[in-house]
Amino acid sequence: SMVSQFDKDDVEAVGLVKFDFLGLTTLTILDWAVRYINGGKNEGGRMEEGESRDRSSSAFDLSAIPLDDAETYRCIFASANVIAVFQFESRGMRDLLKQAKPDRFEDIIALVALYRPGPMDLIPDFVARKHGREKVEYLDPRLETILGPTYGVMVYQEQVMQIAQVIGGYSLGSADLLRRAMGKKKPEEMALQRHIFVNGALERGMREGRASELFNLMEKFAGYGFNKSHAAAYALIAYQTAYLKAHFPAEFMAATLSAVMADTDKVQLYCNDSAETLGLTILAPDINQSVYRFVPVSRREIRYGLGAIKGTGEAAVADMAVARNSGGKFKDLFDFCRRVDKRIVNRRTIESLIRAGAFDALDDHRAGLLASVGVAMEAAEQVSRSAAQVSLFGEVGGASMEAVAPVPARRWTKREVLQNEKLAVGFYLSGHPFESYAAEVAAFVRRPLKDLQPQKERETVLMAGIIHAIRTQNTRRGRMAFVTLDDGTAQVEVAVFNELFIANRAAIKEDELLIIEGQVRKDEYSGGIRVGADKILDLNAARARFATQLKLSFNGQANASRLANVLKPYLGGTCPVWINYRNGSASCDLELGASKRVRLSDTLIDSLAEWLAPENVHIVY
Repeated sequence: SMVSQFDKDDVEAVGLVKFDFLGLTTLTILDWAVRYINGGKNEGGRMEEGESRDRSSSAFDLSAIPLDDAETYRCIFASANVIAVFQFESRGMRDLLKQAKPDRFEDIIALVALYRPGPMDLIPDFVARKHGREKVEYLDPRLETILGPTYGVMVYQEQVMQIAQVIGGYSLGSADLLRRAMGKKKPEEMALQRHIFVNGALERGMREGRASELFNLMEKFAGYGFNKSHAAAYALIAYQTAYLKAHFPAEFMAATLSAVMADTDKVQLYCNDSAETLGLTILAPDINQSVYRFVPVSRREIRYGLGAIKGTGEAAVADMAVARNSGGKFKDLFDFCRRVDKRIVNRRTIESLIRAGAFDALDDHRAGLLASVGVAMEAAEQVSRSAAQVSLFGEVGGASMEAVAPVPARRWTKREVLQNEKLAVGFYLSGHPFESYAAEVAAFVRRPLKDLQPQKERETVLMAGIIHAIRTQNTRRGRMAFVTLDDGTAQVEVAVFNELFIANRAAIKEDELLIIEGQVRKDEYSGGIRVGADKILDLNAARARFATQLKLSFNGQANASRLANVLKPYLGGTCPVWINYRNGSASCDLELGASKRVRLSDTLIDSLAEWLAPENVHIVY
């Protein structure tokens, strides 16, 4: 290729044109989404059997979509449903959309141009004028055709150039020179341009005072001005992504997820948005159904891509696909190990697939499968060696794998299943560990993390979640931690300063429940919130602080001596124990004596629940 060794200014000085070429991942996402919409069979992007797309038989053409689609503006832009929408998914931009409620393409172009340092000062005027709360006035009637699309606000460099032409009599080339001069703000150049503009305006019927005032406005806005052609190009891509999200959500989100497979945080964000906002179902990874990328399998379902599982890789998934296509679906773990190339699909890959649930359709005993990986791989190697040997009678050896038994193992609890999913994909896939605590914690933590709002000075809020991640940092005040809490509705990072961090180090562990009393403030930098911890509690400490009684329901068959034995290790606490006793003819509530008050803990609750059944054990807050 021909390249220049001059910088951008020198290139222009010698008469060459400088072009900027931007490589946007979004363009790839749009391409993949269109292929899925048009029934592309690449990467398994076909519909389920018997499913009809109910689409027009003609191929979908992204360049032909209408730019005035009401559903796109109402359901995506105006409602700020813009996760995965190009240029619009930041929190600040979402807040802006809620204010502006754009309903035409010109608004989208303007918002792209305005959402930058400097021009953001113009946003309140733009929004107020758009919604009629502020009157749009023009210094000259001729400005209406130029500034009308942006409600009288100068947003684009092209508008400054048009005003120079229409009012000041500039040529196109001179208007561009004026734009550059205003951007550089050289005093002597600006004085000359002011003289030229005012004289030109006078010749075209504008009073000198008005002309000078208009030049001042142009000079102010030129420093903010954005190139409209650039903003329009970005706005078009943004609109295309929004249109696909509104009308083809499964295809669009599958393409988006495929583009960010290496970024766990984004995969989680887009999976949550697909399920919670769009009502899509993310089907679990499946060794017999999934391919490398995420693919839409129906209008409302997306199959999880194997490439998003840690330790897989494109080569390994391709080898599995070859084995599956040539020999049919895998029957079990041993059949899988026999048919794939163990040099490419290694033990770590197989273990990650099991942890993520990719073998569940064959056998949902993940602990047993994980324990059997070594045996299965060894048996597969033995069969391969045996098949290559020829017996004394000229027959090919055929060691069977049917005799290989899986290794016995205890089934994982739901919590262990989720923890292993997090190891494999970076987040909880089939549920959330907070769900098992949610009902109890809701008794004293009144709002989920997604509803946290900045509070008044020194006002504190209780919040709870599973610890998703911990990072530590050395400061002048000592070592502090940033703890990311996750309750299934949102993730919030909490700053834990040195003294509190050291005092509660044992409680701050990944995948453990944490209750925090802290201050929530507005983050002026990001537009979000900042959270600082004042107090930290684990569940047992929270129970001790907030519980008013432990209530147990007994029937006439209850054994008082057994109750005494269950409570004995936990006596000496502060929580009173109440019994709701009932038999065939009566019932009553009675409190055990002060000597029978207990320390609440998971082991006590589990022991009582195992004996009396969970519905008969209730902590009252």
